[in-house]
Amino acid sequence: MANNSAAAEVTEEFAEKTQGSIEILMGQLAAMWEGLIALVPSMLIALVVLLITWIIARFAVKIADRITGKTDMRPSLRQLVETVVRIAIWVIGLMIALTILLPGLTPASLIAGLGFGAVAIGFAFQDIFENFMAGILIMLREKMRIGDYIECEGVEGRVEFIALRETHIRKLDKELTIVPNAILFKNPVKILTDVEKRRHEVVAGVSYDTDLEQARDVIFKAVESADHVDKDEPIDVFAREFNSSSVDFTVRWWSGSQPRDMHESRDTVIRAIKRALDDAGIEIPFPYVTHTFKEPVPFAGGDE
Repeated sequence: MANNSAAAEVTEEFAEKTQGSIEILMGQLAAMWEGLIALVPSMLIALVVLLITWIIARFAVKIADRITGKTDMRPSLRQLVETVVRIAIWVIGLMIALTILLPGLTPASLIAGLGFGAVAIGFAFQDIFENFMAGILIMLREKMRIGDYIECEGVEGRVEFIALRETHIRKLDKELTIVPNAILFKNPVKILTDVEKRRHEVVAGVSYDTDLEQARDVIFKAVESADHVDKDEPIDVFAREFNSSSVDFTVRWWSGSQPRDMHESRDTVIRAIKRALDDAGIEIPFPYVTHTFKEPVPFAGGDE
């Protein structure tokens, strides 16, 4: 009987504790539900604020685009202005919505929390922010506009689009290369179309028995008469070096800076120089190879 009484007391105590825990849990759930119900008006107001923020951001971007469109601002810089306007409006809208949703959250504490969060996020996403900042600086500087033909770290092509984190470069074969902005900002970039004209050059060689003054005049007149050569800029023909089988001249002229201009002018200049040297009887040598043998080489059907 004593054992049955003890077991009954334990069972009754366990049931009381279980009932108490359930009551506490139900009370907490009820409090959470009441708190959620109480937050519904704030959540609706916050959603309305976000909707208004979205509308204002769209109109603000259109206004900024209309204003910048009347100026001589570069397309990449116009995009930066629109992005900054959009981000600024959304930051303000989100801060207002969070303040409404969480009344105890003041703008000062929110800004402080964002500051600490930004430091932590900055370490975690260092590469992304590096490209982001490089994109802003690329957009702010005057050089490397959309449409320029550039070369950087083995990538060569025309700048098609500049975003905040990456730049799209279209190669001559229409292949698209997406380059992180940090690469373009930290490494030397050759802008081949920064000006309308570029100087091009080739090397022309003549044989050692050639009158170099005559050869120079022939080459000069040939380049001067070639198509796609800017006649307003100087043409240079300089004796360059004594090569293994020729005396080489450096021939320089000016033409357009676009890649096709370079190919067309180089084609006409090389063909004009070859034709002029042939007409003048001047040899364009190729490397000669002389073989020597220690022993006489027998030839079939002949004497040694």
